[in-house]
Amino acid sequence: MKIALITSMKYGLTQFIFRDIKALMEKGHHIRIFTLHNQKGLYNPLPEWEVIPISRFRLVWRQLWFLVCNPFLYIRLVLDALSTGSLTDLLIAVSFVDKMDNLDLIFAYFGDHKLFTGYFCKQITNIPLTVTIRAYELYKNPNHRMFVKALNSCDRVITITEHNKNVLVKKYGLGSDKIDIVRQIIELDTYEFHPKIKILIVGYFAEKKGHEILFQAIKQLRRNDIELWVVGDLVKWVVPVDCRKLAKEMGIESRVAFFGAQSDTALRALYRECDIFCLPSRRDHHGDCEGFPNVIAEAMAFSKPVISTYHAGIPEAIDQILVAENSVEELAEALNTACNSAELRRKLGEKNRERVEQLFSPQNNHQLEQILKKYALKRQDH
Repeated sequence: MKIALITSMKYGLTQFIFRDIKALMEKGHHIRIFTLHNQKGLYNPLPEWEVIPISRFRLVWRQLWFLVCNPFLYIRLVLDALSTGSLTDLLIAVSFVDKMDNLDLIFAYFGDHKLFTGYFCKQITNIPLTVTIRAYELYKNPNHRMFVKALNSCDRVITITEHNKNVLVKKYGLGSDKIDIVRQIIELDTYEFHPKIKILIVGYFAEKKGHEILFQAIKQLRRNDIELWVVGDLVKWVVPVDCRKLAKEMGIESRVAFFGAQSDTALRALYRECDIFCLPSRRDHHGDCEGFPNVIAEAMAFSKPVISTYHAGIPEAIDQILVAENSVEELAEALNTACNSAELRRKLGEKNRERVEQLFSPQNNHQLEQILKKYALKRQDH
């Protein structure tokens, strides 16, 4: 099949539309995407997909061309559009139809302006029209009158639940024999549960945090049973590292989950659910070092094994597992050792909890208070 799919990409494609297009194309069908908006988002068309956005230039000159070539049809459709408040949809359809000459089917995804545009495309081309109805079109449609008219013009209406089908029949008077129920697809292999060893790193995206070394170690391990959780983001006041770009360039995107900057309950949940905490701190090329990373103490408090480096004050709190700065090989070996033994992870975690109770208890604040009081009293004595 050769399909004209009419959709919108205000924030890229929705996940379910992306999946449907990808699955149809993998079956050998050709899909030409006509989009009413063309912005990037989480799910974007793949490079090889054919996307035709609205062009203002074409929007104007195609009206003139169509009026000259088909004056009676054009005037009839303008009157139709004016009576239903859908003139903009007609103008867009006219700018699209010359790209549909060799196609077999018009498929509108959503029963709003995508369907209305598809309706006018069908009037001009006589290509069969189908639509998928999901939800909001049934309850908050931007043009109720046009929705009813376009629905009745469809050769087939697809929806995703029995409930939606009943609404289409009872509220909109559509014949039940004209409606198919096709639920969205889930990539079952992708969403099948597979146990993973979760390695967590927390820190802004700075050279001294060692993300690049950790990413290289993850790549070197070539293990399918590990997942790297990255918490943090780019900031302006340090030597930055674009970790998202780095993961893509290294080809480890499928093993890395980026959570952005997190705090409080969300961050504690990630500490709680990870299996290993790793922060391969290092001196950056300006000579900047860590003091003692607070995130290491937080991970220790959650009884997590910590893998880090012989850097600054870190060895004062943990003595295992530490590796040399900038050593991808040592870090990969350390991660591999920890991943291979749940018992080792448990023991290291218990030891870290004991250490954090000794080194980082709230009693430290009492000591700070006493120092401050002592020197504040000296001021008073004077």
